[in-house]
Amino acid sequence: MVLRAWASDIRAPVDDVRNALRRARQDPSALDDADAITLLGAADAELDDLCDLADTVRAEVTDGRSLTFVVNRNFDTAAVAALGDGLEDLVVEAVDLGATEICMQGPLPADAAPDGYLRLVERIAAAGPDLHLHAYRPAEIRDGAARMGLGLPDYLRRARAAGLGSVPGTAAQILDDEVRAVLAGGPPALSVAQWVESIEAAHQAGLFSTATMLYGHVETPSQQVAHLRLLNRIAERTRGFTELILMPMLPANAGPHLAGVAVAGPGERETRALHAVARLMTLGHIDHLQVAWTKLDAPVVDRVLRGGADDIGGLLLDGELNPAAGAEAGRVLTVDDVVAIADRAGRTPRQRTTGYGDPAADRLLQIPQVRP
Repeated sequence: MVLRAWASDIRAPVDDVRNALRRARQDPSALDDADAITLLGAADAELDDLCDLADTVRAEVTDGRSLTFVVNRNFDTAAVAALGDGLEDLVVEAVDLGATEICMQGPLPADAAPDGYLRLVERIAAAGPDLHLHAYRPAEIRDGAARMGLGLPDYLRRARAAGLGSVPGTAAQILDDEVRAVLAGGPPALSVAQWVESIEAAHQAGLFSTATMLYGHVETPSQQVAHLRLLNRIAERTRGFTELILMPMLPANAGPHLAGVAVAGPGERETRALHAVARLMTLGHIDHLQVAWTKLDAPVVDRVLRGGADDIGGLLLDGELNPAAGAEAGRVLTVDDVVAIADRAGRTPRQRTTGYGDPAADRLLQIPQVRP
């Protein structure tokens, strides 16, 4: 197994980067693996050129004048399941705050009812019938199906009928079983094949999903490229991905077995290069590239938005009733924040639905417009 030292910066020779850039400019959609790996090592002026190319592609694929965002509220599955009747109050509060989406992730306790995941879907859908429920990672999908003794297709059909709208494509990490074993400190909880099977089953059941990558640890550039190629193959089969989210590995989130080496996360150079290459590689497969704003410094967010990304993700509303009921509590993005970020990127903020459509007129937030 060939891996890199934790979060080490791997740069490519300048002449190789320039040649790869020349070929990418001729036809971005024809980028081969060798050139993609080379471009992941771009730096300095060549990195700026790569990001400019990726941003040109972004403007051609998406609404080039807009920075999109969704108004959402995060729930931790176990936390809200323990609230009893308080769950419905949180849903109503989210609607009152302007949310159009609930994002819910995390496993239920082992002693929860076999149909516990589906019961939560039904309760949230009943309390907020106009909300879109974006819930359950592949591991939770498999857990819910196993508890009920159902196959994935049947379970997902039932989940959709209960009110589930889409699923998060998180826990993808790097889609390489050896890398996943290193991150897990042993056999991973979910193999690559199981992750792919779960996501494809969701797509086939009519549930779209996000696609993700957790980068900046032991994976190599070639493994990053292989990950993106696998996502493309899934997209070719299902057309079920709405957006790609690239998330840096934060040292604080590494397992205890990695404490001695996980002392730094990926640098700005790698983050910018990976977002730019991902924009080029997923051309024709995944239209939207979202910035993981909760995991990146503000200046890096700004640069990534000028280097291929088109979406800022969710506002992550906390509310007043139980702010700690969701992951990343306390990390709220305000409308004024979005306006400022969009302005620095030279774009206009535009509210979207989970599926990148336009919300109903009565669900639109009042957004100050600073650009014509």
